[in-house]
Amino acid sequence: MTDLGSAAWPPAPIRTERLVLREPEAGDRPAFIELFASPEVGAYVGGPRPRGELERALPETPERRPGLFVVELDGAMIGTVELNRRDPERRSNVRPDAGEAELGYLFLPQAWGRGYAAEACAAVLGWFADALPGEPVVLCTQTANERSMRLAATLGFTEVQRFEAWGAEQWMGMLRS
Repeated sequence: MTDLGSAAWPPAPIRTERLVLREPEAGDRPAFIELFASPEVGAYVGGPRPRGELERALPETPERRPGLFVVELDGAMIGTVELNRRDPERRSNVRPDAGEAELGYLFLPQAWGRGYAAEACAAVLGWFADALPGEPVVLCTQTANERSMRLAATLGFTEVQRFEAWGAEQWMGMLRS
């Protein structure tokens, strides 16, 4: 997220019942490569990236940037949750200035189906609501991505619009904090 307003970054690690959400560390690099190279993870986000390309391109210490949380389970990275300001060409005018925050997440396939994404996203949304009260958050996913559609509903997002992009129907939901 390029504009955190008055929110301090990085926050202290966020701890949930089972997870720790924190900034990336050097030891996370192999998990980032697995995440970005996974055909399952890439199915609805433009496809997997070639492992060799990732090995060459990813820095030894993954990029730390405001809004990016690594999701850790028992000391190992299982995914990421991220809040970003939407690019000007993708803004939806949910906010008067059209600079809404967008929630994104990626989890390794072995972490799917256990509620980790819901737990991690809810924790990040709670942090965001405390840091920037009243800020709406949007979430976009392909309507064909049933897991992501269920997660959006679980988190309380309500549909704002559907649109065609990247050769598929997209769904945008909004959550008001």
